[in-house]
Amino acid sequence: MARRGHHHLAEVALLASASEDLAAVGAGEREGWLDDPAVLPSLAPRARALAVASAARSVLAIVPVGGGGGGGVTVKPALGPDDGRISAVEWVPLAREDAEVGEGVAVAVGTDAGWLLFYSLAGDLLHKQSIYPAKILKLNFRERKENAWEDSGSDELSVVFPGVIARFDGADLQNMLQKSFYEVKSHLWKDKSELEDAEDDSSFGRIPFQIWNVSKFSSCADAAIVGLMPPPLLELQSSQRHYCAITVGEDAVVSAYRLSEDRNRSIVGAILSRGVAATFSTISSLSKIIWRSEPSPTKKSRPKPQSFAKTSPLTCLKDSPRKGERLTLSPSGTLAAITDSLGRILLLDTHALVAVRLWKGYRDASCLFVEMLLNKDKASSSLHTEFTKSDYCLCLAIHAPRKGIIEVWQMRTGARLLTIPCPKGSRILQPSTRFTSFPFASSYSPLEVYLFNGDSGQLSVLNRHIG
Repeated sequence: MARRGHHHLAEVALLASASEDLAAVGAGEREGWLDDPAVLPSLAPRARALAVASAARSVLAIVPVGGGGGGGVTVKPALGPDDGRISAVEWVPLAREDAEVGEGVAVAVGTDAGWLLFYSLAGDLLHKQSIYPAKILKLNFRERKENAWEDSGSDELSVVFPGVIARFDGADLQNMLQKSFYEVKSHLWKDKSELEDAEDDSSFGRIPFQIWNVSKFSSCADAAIVGLMPPPLLELQSSQRHYCAITVGEDAVVSAYRLSEDRNRSIVGAILSRGVAATFSTISSLSKIIWRSEPSPTKKSRPKPQSFAKTSPLTCLKDSPRKGERLTLSPSGTLAAITDSLGRILLLDTHALVAVRLWKGYRDASCLFVEMLLNKDKASSSLHTEFTKSDYCLCLAIHAPRKGIIEVWQMRTGARLLTIPCPKGSRILQPSTRFTSFPFASSYSPLEVYLFNGDSGQLSVLNRHIG
């Protein structure tokens, strides 16, 4: 029988002191303001900060969690009529494990016109780039070290559009952002007017990425790149990489595609784009210094969209009138939880592309995978016992706002372990990266789920101990 109670949530912080920053995105104007789909919250690694964006106001608030982070920052991106409004937010690491978390992350912001912007914790613009002229539905950064499908464990940022998905390699992304971060930190831009002029994307280098059309079966409402997959039988000797992507949408509840990497674009194109962008940036910076009295040049037209790499449809599930709405992946990418318009949750095996479980009666639900300690002595953990990955079991946390509860189910076919009451106006959140320890460290950083109550400002974490 599932356990029930509030004691399975532990308070992390009370963000009442950040009310001024959160007020800029609508906090406190009405009860349940966080239920507005135009409000986009995202939690930083180790829950050190919270980013909340308002799509309607096109404002971003970055709020530190705890006493050591200083004051919050409100950012109103300088977005022109052609740049659109904020439509997605995600945290991205600037560096690997050896970086301090406080300076090791940036906030990625997507717009409904297909622009991608990155901001530091201080609200400085680090990068701006045009990806594809359509609404960015979702940004998702994933660590790949645990993924058995990956040969080298490459982190990535995926950008989801209606019927299109793009992928940034984590190393390319972090190299560019780290360089921009140190330039901003060393006061490369002499005054604020020059910094505002720099918000034209031509002043930044271009981060290489891959982009694919995944609208063969349906224009997707959500999508994710699961990981690497074997090449087709006739291409076994090919050096190309192939990714598996899962999409959900209106005409097809679930679809799967093979995404082929365009090697020429990823290597040669990256060198050319970096070299040309760096040269242009240097020349334009020098010209601004030398010819300060000259009028600013006319605004450049938007870069031409990058051509799509090869996509091969694999399979789809059509079940009208059911429509796929959202999906979330397990840490290894082997499972996907998919919510639909009829209140059902489908658990998909992404290797075999088959459904392994189905829940009903969860309208407007959201899901996140979490790792729990089952039947482990809680007292022993207080004696500095360090648990390993094998001590944790993978579970699925289901937030059912209409029922006012969070349920935790053991994967893949286990029982319901917890039922936790939660107030209205709450969202479940999860950091995009865990900043896991060095490979030789004995401690393991489990996947955790947090609950943010927008009305009270309380941020809580789900207790990992069960039993």
